[in-house]
Amino acid sequence: TAQSLKSKNCLLQKLEAVETLGSTSVICSDKTGTLTENRMTVAHLWYGRQIHDATRADNGDIFMAARRPASKGWEALARVMGLCSRAVFRENQDHIAVKDRLCNGDASETALLKYFESEYGNAEAFRNQYPKVHEDSFSSLNKYQLSIHEQAVHRGGHILVIKGAPEKIIDKCSTFINANEEEVQIDGGFIASFNEIDARLANKGERVFGFAHKFLDPVEFPEGCDFGRTDRLLYNLCFVGLVSLTDPPRATVPVAVSSCRRAGIKVIMVTGDHPITAKAIGRAVGIISPG
Repeated sequence: TAQSLKSKNCLLQKLEAVETLGSTSVICSDKTGTLTENRMTVAHLWYGRQIHDATRADNGDIFMAARRPASKGWEALARVMGLCSRAVFRENQDHIAVKDRLCNGDASETALLKYFESEYGNAEAFRNQYPKVHEDSFSSLNKYQLSIHEQAVHRGGHILVIKGAPEKIIDKCSTFINANEEEVQIDGGFIASFNEIDARLANKGERVFGFAHKFLDPVEFPEGCDFGRTDRLLYNLCFVGLVSLTDPPRATVPVAVSSCRRAGIKVIMVTGDHPITAKAIGRAVGIISPG
């Protein structure tokens, strides 16, 4: 009754709400921001066929590591990370630590922007060197986002940069930058390494993105040209790396899920993440039982 609920400090306006909850058998929940904290940070990078830990632990907190040593592989990955993004810092935050700054953009792009700013340098100044002339936003159908930029300050012409689901990106690539900083052909050995690392990171519950670029022929695509449909450009790209993001589960979620299961309520997680990543998060919060 309403009186018994009141004795347990539960204020209820309509008893029908409790009756509805009592008859619930299934709860469907979004993952990001509901089951997790929606506080993404870059966890790992893979370029030159080498895995790099992007963070270090210090008294239980996560901080950015020291800036990466310069290399062709890191330069290429950082360039795509910095350019292929719509996230921006809000104004008047130069006095605030990068990890604490507010951004306009989704959680994934915010994490990539903060990592770029900490590891590489001023993102706004860097982007000003590569004016954006075309962009295709991310879609659930294509599972990638791309943009095209002028390179007047550097080598002239245009560069196409793309990020998205790793399996979608690698299918469009024919070369990669190896540990010797050479652009070489993708072969079976590389694909095996790619699949192994992608699965390993996803099994940690990390969201994994693939990154690639392509320098466009300045004769075919002169300054001021109309790029039109870009799908005709998405072949023979150069794969530059993987970046994984971590978003920790909310501390209260496992207890809540356990309570639901004891009450006979089935909890279903709804997400667009890779199935392996979703499975790892499901295990962490108790939606998927061990074994």
